[in-house]
Amino acid sequence: MNDLLLKESHGKVLLIRLNRPYQKNALSTALMQELCGLLAAADGDDLIAAVVLTGGDNFFSAGADIQEMHDMDFSTAFKQNYITAAWKDLHAFRKPLIAAVAGYALGGGCELAMICDIILAEPNTSFGQPEIRLGLMPGGGGTQRLTRLVGKSMAMEICLAGRLLTAEEALSWGLVSRMVAKEDLLTKAIELGQKISQFSAPAIALIKEAINKAYELPLTQACELERRMFHAALALQDSREGRKAFIEKRKPRFLDS
Repeated sequence: MNDLLLKESHGKVLLIRLNRPYQKNALSTALMQELCGLLAAADGDDLIAAVVLTGGDNFFSAGADIQEMHDMDFSTAFKQNYITAAWKDLHAFRKPLIAAVAGYALGGGCELAMICDIILAEPNTSFGQPEIRLGLMPGGGGTQRLTRLVGKSMAMEICLAGRLLTAEEALSWGLVSRMVAKEDLLTKAIELGQKISQFSAPAIALIKEAINKAYELPLTQACELERRMFHAALALQDSREGRKAFIEKRKPRFLDS
């Protein structure tokens, strides 16, 4: 039996690859549980500063495992807390999570990419929430994160009409950070993770939390939270080192990086 996930270490960057090629990397319950377990372990590992998540050359992920869902009804899904538990765990991951997306990212695959902090995509990538074609709707945050990223009108078209976004469109609408040639995709994603890993881990965690709160709180409340987090950051050893290094015109030596 093949491993559902493959992992590689690249310095302080952990690369996780979805590995269900014959199922187009469908997100089975077992795969999601394994992914959450790997991320939980990475969250507590000081030797890991960032994680890159990727799939195959033609499919990042085709979405939920429809075979697994075939006989599922409300009662079963509710009792199993289907989808809910895993996606809460993914959202709680505190370190930078970078998606390197090639091919199709559909349904749950699109939602998995969107829950990441940064998305790099190759030019032939397509994003979409085609659940409507099955008489369903997104269940992993698709209607919510997509709307916050691309706006109401485009989110409606994607979810109601099953429209796919090209990588170029995803870039122009703010879904993707940048496009990268397919042959360079993983290299660039890992390099980005390594660049981030040079900085202060506590400061990185504070910034990630603050940006995520921008989607959850009213502006005034979010800005107040940001100021309190900034005040807390002033007490960090890395912050003191960074300010001292700036004054002394040298590169800072962060303790937690």
